[in-house]
Amino acid sequence: MIHPGFRAALAAALVCAASCAQSADKASEPKLVERPQGARTGLTLTTLDEKAALQLSQSVIGKPVGDHVLLDRQERPTPLAKYRGKPLLVNFVYTACFNVCPTTTKNLQKAVENTVGMLGPNRFNIVSIGFNQPFDSPQAMKAFATQYGIHLPNWEFLSPAGAIVDDLTRNFGFSYVATTAGFDHMNQVTIVDAEGKIFRQVYGETFTAEDLAEPLKAMITGSPIPPQTSTIAEIADRIRILCSVYDPVTGKYRTNYALYFEIAGFLTFMIFMAWLAFSFMRGRRDDKIRSG
Repeated sequence: MIHPGFRAALAAALVCAASCAQSADKASEPKLVERPQGARTGLTLTTLDEKAALQLSQSVIGKPVGDHVLLDRQERPTPLAKYRGKPLLVNFVYTACFNVCPTTTKNLQKAVENTVGMLGPNRFNIVSIGFNQPFDSPQAMKAFATQYGIHLPNWEFLSPAGAIVDDLTRNFGFSYVATTAGFDHMNQVTIVDAEGKIFRQVYGETFTAEDLAEPLKAMITGSPIPPQTSTIAEIADRIRILCSVYDPVTGKYRTNYALYFEIAGFLTFMIFMAWLAFSFMRGRRDDKIRSG
């Protein structure tokens, strides 16, 4: 017979465990919307509807990116179509943000650098777009990139004309609302495939290399080999990418040599089966020739 005191303690432990699990789940959920801190008076402020913003964000998956033309940091017209042919990461910032955008950008920078270390800088591109126009000018975007030490060759900072901001942000499923403290806005990185279609949305303030690299790995290794590319070299590099696994302790990718042996074993098995099939067919052909 179970002692009543023990039974009560067990029930309390189960309730506590369930509560902790719920808290852990909540803590692990990405922060979809950022609401910057600031002087909030007694005025009723318009805030971003998280449910509607998430629905809009998800609704654009599978849709093509429009032929928007923006300005780069040197004020050169830059059509987003120029990035087709490789996966593209897109995030939106506003340069006057003193808290969230810098933090998110630093976290994204670390994740991108680790992803570049695994995939290589020529496998994908990334653009940060300033949505607070006319303040997020090419000069402001250039200063923003310089301030946070972002010098990766595959990362560009772009400024849209104010007239296209609504169409541009809607195309990417990015929502924002002006408040007295700045902007309530989605925390998202949009992943666009090589054909220019939106492939996935990644949410949160803290991004890891795994968040970005796994979708990129799937797109890169599953895409056709580009023309004028060494097939053997490309296959070897894709095998290297497939055999790279994320290490949550270091936050970086490392080579899993066991996967090399598994792939080699599979290829050896397939070659052996092909040899058996060929030998069987040749034997049947020889028997027909002898019997005829």
